[in-house]
Amino acid sequence: MLRTVITGTGSYIPADIKKNSDFESGTFYTEKGRVIDQLPEEIIEKFRQITGIEERRYAPANITTSGMAVAAATHAIADSNVDIEQIDQIIVAHNYGDMLPGTFQPDTVPSLASRVKHALGIKNPSCIAYDILFGCPGWLQAVIQADISFRAGAASKCLVIGTEMLSRIIDRFDRDSMIFSDGAGACIVEYLETGDSNRGILSSAVRSDCSTEVGYIHFDASYAPDATPGTRYIKMKGRKVYEYALSKVPVAMKECLDKSGVPVSELKKIFIHQANEKMDDAIIKAFYALYNISTPPADIMPMSIHWLGNSSVATIPTLYDMVQRGLLPQHQLSPGDVILFASVGAGMNINAVCYRY
Repeated sequence: MLRTVITGTGSYIPADIKKNSDFESGTFYTEKGRVIDQLPEEIIEKFRQITGIEERRYAPANITTSGMAVAAATHAIADSNVDIEQIDQIIVAHNYGDMLPGTFQPDTVPSLASRVKHALGIKNPSCIAYDILFGCPGWLQAVIQADISFRAGAASKCLVIGTEMLSRIIDRFDRDSMIFSDGAGACIVEYLETGDSNRGILSSAVRSDCSTEVGYIHFDASYAPDATPGTRYIKMKGRKVYEYALSKVPVAMKECLDKSGVPVSELKKIFIHQANEKMDDAIIKAFYALYNISTPPADIMPMSIHWLGNSSVATIPTLYDMVQRGLLPQHQLSPGDVILFASVGAGMNINAVCYRY
């Protein structure tokens, strides 16, 4: 049987570490422009308790979002041993394009995918390069898009990348800004005859809720009253995002798993978008509750948010690559294992993919 199979992975994790203590000298404001009447240390500790984040990574000034993508892609190509001139599509998921430090002006022309193709030196004009903007679920949606292209006969080898530079669009006066980080993850997916192994993508599920939910994550002015007029930053209605994710993501995950025909007891790992430790834990518990299981398996969910933060589209492919490379020894995969990818983010969008390793 022909299936979409991940044949190589790679990631770029910036070396610059930003610890929670680095924010202690800052001043945080409410969205109404009032100083939060708490010590910064208290705000930061409460933040850690909710999100699980103790440190995050910021990219150095000499690298761009597309530059991180190229670095991750190079590792994925080497891991898969694919001939780059045989790649049919390059799909790059991001949300804010390339930005130079301090500019706050997203640069998306040409597309990041075109820049990646150029940097990799791919000459084949039949290798189609394009971007996808789908919020934090962008990388997973790009994988789904590649799978659709394969089944339509439009491609057989794709390079799929999730890359994000959130450190350059955060409002340092907003405590939510401590969530965000930088990074890139990539994979090569191919349409292969899998024989009796039945490996590859088994099913997927996607939804978009764009009514009252559309503005839960958006761009807006700084919370600081004396901020530069006209400059906007990433903003998030945290409580709204949490409530939305908790009510909708488990349902999408169940829909995806049920479509695959795999019983929940055979699920080995769940690679969920690293948004917020408390929220991710709640989503997993709610997902298993839909199967009348009160306690999820203890080792079901690998996590990297504690030291990498939330790098949006990059969290899942980076986490998956780390497991592939044995960097999380407590989380190992064996041939035949069934895993579930799931994400939620701006739009609001949700997706899930069931995959046999």
